[in-house]
Amino acid sequence: MTAQLVHPARVLLDAQGGARRLPVCDHYSGVEARMRKSLQLQAEMLQEFGACVFDVTLDCEDGAPVGQELAHARLVASLANGAVAATPGVRVAARVHAADHAAFQQDMDIIAGESGESLCHIMVPKVESVDDVLAAEKALQRASGKRIPLHVLIESPAAVHRAFDIAAHPLVQSISFGLMDFVSAHGGAIPASAMTAQGQFEHPLVVRAKLEIAAACHAHGKVPSHCVVTEFRNPQALEACAQKAARELGYTRMWSIHPDQIRPILRAFAPAADEVRQAAQILTSAAVQNWAPISLDGVLHDRASYRYFWQLLERAHQTGQALPDAVQPWFAPEPTH
Repeated sequence: MTAQLVHPARVLLDAQGGARRLPVCDHYSGVEARMRKSLQLQAEMLQEFGACVFDVTLDCEDGAPVGQELAHARLVASLANGAVAATPGVRVAARVHAADHAAFQQDMDIIAGESGESLCHIMVPKVESVDDVLAAEKALQRASGKRIPLHVLIESPAAVHRAFDIAAHPLVQSISFGLMDFVSAHGGAIPASAMTAQGQFEHPLVVRAKLEIAAACHAHGKVPSHCVVTEFRNPQALEACAQKAARELGYTRMWSIHPDQIRPILRAFAPAADEVRQAAQILTSAAVQNWAPISLDGVLHDRASYRYFWQLLERAHQTGQALPDAVQPWFAPEPTH
């Protein structure tokens, strides 16, 4: 039996595993010119890598000028539809206003109603509890009837406390951490230094919140998405932060707020080339044995380790790495019928 005949995802992943297959970078933009440039860059990098290596989230919450929420929502819907029609395979999302904002239902009606087929997900900010998720689900049902995945942004200590309940909702696909609002919510008890590239990995309350969100996501098979690094003119600092988020805190995705941040995030979340080669060797050997246990170089492997190495290969694919020839058929586009 060859790698072409058996797909690891059918053998190794449970129902929770599919949610983890998201691009490792989520790029946000809200000003019209920047939204258009972000979508153009996404299309160009799709051609470069042969896969969509980052999402573009068109932002209504911070992007819409006060009083122009309606026009901005229509613009976001139009841009999403145009991008997906022009370049099949791109991933476009939208961030709406918070559930208690006057423009929330309007955002959902327009964006989900007019571009629901084009969106990979909708981001809901300032989620405090499952009640906010239920409100978003109800608004989504009213707008389109389509079960578009929800990504939620947790920004307060109370919301962090409820992270496990929020992650358990079946429509929630990913949880993001809102660093600056979280720090501000402590009334000065956390210093401003905790919002910096270095300080956010040192202050105990911030680190605890990040770990709680990551743990909640992994407990329910959802994707933990790390917060922004605002020092966007320092790619080395950004890449170091992304490496810490991925290797120490359990995050599998991260926000970008500037095009220069995208490639450093991809590099930081990508597995090393020797890890990719090892994973390919182990999995192709296992496929030949119908996924029974094998011994390779004196080390025993079974489905527990196969699952790990399959997810490593998925992450390599998500970050645009070249894969060994033997495993490339596993990542070929599924045929359309």
